[in-house]
Amino acid sequence: MPKIKTNRGAAKRFRKTGTGKIRRNKAFTSHILTKKTTKCKRNLRKASCIHKSDERNVAQLIPYL
Repeated sequence: MPKIKTNRGAAKRFRKTGTGKIRRNKAFTSHILTKKTTKCKRNLRKASCIHKSDERNVAQLIPYL
């Protein structure tokens, strides 16, 4: 059986935690920041886990991470 190739775009966006969950960074942080409140921008800094319904698809993209 050949090895599965890792999707390089997904490898740069996601990483696994110690418990096996997949973490992601939040969107909407790159530009048009003047209209966003300080609280909103601060909360966007924090990484979060991906939704349970997306876990299987993302796990297939990054099989060895």
